[in-house]
Amino acid sequence: MTKTLTITVNALTRVEGEGALHVQVNGDTIESVRLAIYEPPRFFEAFLRGRKIEEVPDITARICGICPVAYQMTSVHAIENALGIRISLGVRQLRRLLYCAEWIESHVLHIFMLNAPDFFDCHSGIELAEHFPDQVNMGLRMKKIGNGLLELLGGRAIHPVNVRIGGFYRLPTRDELARQLPDLRWALDAAVKSAHWIAGFDFPEFNIECELVAMKHASEYPMNEGEIASTRFPSIPVDRYEEYFGELQVQHSTALQSVRRDSQTPYFLGPLARLELNHGNLTPQAKKLFQDICPPLPLRNRFHSIIARIIEVVHAFEEAIAIIESYSPPSEPFTEYKSHASRGCAATEAPRGMIYHHYEIDDRGSVVSSKIVPPTSQNQLQIEADLREYLPRFLQESDETIASECEKLIRNYDPCISCSTHFLTLRLERT
Repeated sequence: MTKTLTITVNALTRVEGEGALHVQVNGDTIESVRLAIYEPPRFFEAFLRGRKIEEVPDITARICGICPVAYQMTSVHAIENALGIRISLGVRQLRRLLYCAEWIESHVLHIFMLNAPDFFDCHSGIELAEHFPDQVNMGLRMKKIGNGLLELLGGRAIHPVNVRIGGFYRLPTRDELARQLPDLRWALDAAVKSAHWIAGFDFPEFNIECELVAMKHASEYPMNEGEIASTRFPSIPVDRYEEYFGELQVQHSTALQSVRRDSQTPYFLGPLARLELNHGNLTPQAKKLFQDICPPLPLRNRFHSIIARIIEVVHAFEEAIAIIESYSPPSEPFTEYKSHASRGCAATEAPRGMIYHHYEIDDRGSVVSSKIVPPTSQNQLQIEADLREYLPRFLQESDETIASECEKLIRNYDPCISCSTHFLTLRLERT
């Protein structure tokens, strides 16, 4: 018997772009898996051409409504690297605090509203709340606290407007930050409790070898600085990214797929990769959780990504508290600079994985060209490879089960398309 399965992504909500998944099966053999993702950053590169560099942070923040800081901060770092701008330690700490806020709100949203329902056969976070009201309410409050911190530092919670080249337009006062501490301390305790709840989930077995890639820093858990590390090569400076990683145009997608240049093979970004490569730099409570609830290394089961995310949430709350407690406002909100013709790049860690930007600037301070490589397009080829390995165990199941299992696996990556809680429809033809 020959079965042809076409799994398509239709009418996505709360996402950037469009996507589709096509799986073709001949008998018990999966002949092809094609994940088509249509990513807005391809268009933003054109929007940026000819713009003044001062406009870039606000434009790149619009690429994503869930993780605007990642795009904004990577663009700022790249331009500062191009122009040789050195920011103050205080500004650096505030930027890291801003990144903590984004990791919190993004991770918590994914954990409680999108990913956790899969482990209880719930169709939504609302249905999950009927079974676990205390846990979901804690999650919603944690997200609100993350949003509040993001709003204080960024000017607003979505598409922040307070970040600029060289620093910030306005610095928060000690009192403004101190008022966040009671909520942050409550949230840290709530995140630890949530981690122990999540550790008790029934995780599918899916340990597939792959290359993990993430930023790595000598003394801190990577967010906005560091080198690029892998489970298969030593750390490299960010400016060598394009020597090691390339992009391919494929017929079925308007998004470029990323591969290792030497082997033309996929690689895996995200919380699991960060945790494996950087667990030694976790904050104390996050490190204890890693020791108590994290599966043994190497971390390869994609379904354990939710454990890595909640450990990172604990880390982000704990680090946010430490930054605020030691905060001393910088003497100036930003470093003055002069623009000149130059090139620069940067990489940071978005909640769902490493993001890379490269800019060429002319002598008038305008963007000549830009390159933006988002996490989702870098993970795309690895998702396809994982689906080939995962789906054979479900080929005898119903159309609905196959579609559901595809959704569950893909959601572990937290790609843009996972923002829709039910995004795959299945058409099954049997001959």
